[in-house]
Amino acid sequence: MTAVEVAVREYATLGEGPTWDAAAQRLIWVDILGSRIHTYDPGTGRRTVMVTEQHVGAAKPRTDGGLVVNLRDGVGIYDFTGFRWLHRDVVPGRRGNDAAVAPDGSLWTGTMRYDEAPGGGTLSRIAPDGTAATVLDDVAVSNGTGWSPDGRLMYYIDSPTRRIDVFDVDADQLPVNRRPLASVDEGFPDGLTVDADGCVWVALWDGGAVRRYTPDGELDRVIELPVLRPTACAFGGTDLTDLYITTARTGLEAPHPLSGSVLVVPGAGKGLPQPAFAG
Repeated sequence: MTAVEVAVREYATLGEGPTWDAAAQRLIWVDILGSRIHTYDPGTGRRTVMVTEQHVGAAKPRTDGGLVVNLRDGVGIYDFTGFRWLHRDVVPGRRGNDAAVAPDGSLWTGTMRYDEAPGGGTLSRIAPDGTAATVLDDVAVSNGTGWSPDGRLMYYIDSPTRRIDVFDVDADQLPVNRRPLASVDEGFPDGLTVDADGCVWVALWDGGAVRRYTPDGELDRVIELPVLRPTACAFGGTDLTDLYITTARTGLEAPHPLSGSVLVVPGAGKGLPQPAFAG
């Protein structure tokens, strides 16, 4: 039986976006509705919490230091000078959600409406200079995004579709030829990560599990969790073998005591080094 442990005991409303910061050897994650960015150093147990002025969908490390963040009204940067907007895009009733850094160092940001209306969200590519290009404009709840080890495939989740989709990546590093990789029948696919074997690990909101799919879309592993709403997963630790899983308690009448905590499965697999935002 797979051992699921508690990495960080917390009561996050909507824990999301675990990211291993290799330079600092720490885990970064957010509480979207709590407007908080958390860090955790598993070597020392040290934690930090930073409050943001808006709901924060994701926070990723930058090559120049600090963090790039996907906020309600756009993408911003926290560094030693404070905060500044990189790309501001205010749409009433909409907020930033999950985000990922591509192999070329660009930031891929998802948005969604608070009421989760179909077509109300987007997926965009943000260049290091703040130039933005909308890649998908008919999204409900933009979630997991990741790339194959060779960078030739991109995986993506719009949660209400209950699918993990796969694209080819063209010469301009843009996704083309969208097609289903796998469909989910229990819960909704949320955040994802890709391992060194090219397999896709997906957290199942309302499914109480993390699933691993092969590059051919075959389900080959299921990790059952004590909480109903895992939100995302990422490999971390010095050798990238520990799978960290964020969780949520929002909307639950009687959440499990660990809902909102960060869970970890030691030795779950082998992750890929994640690039920092090139800005």
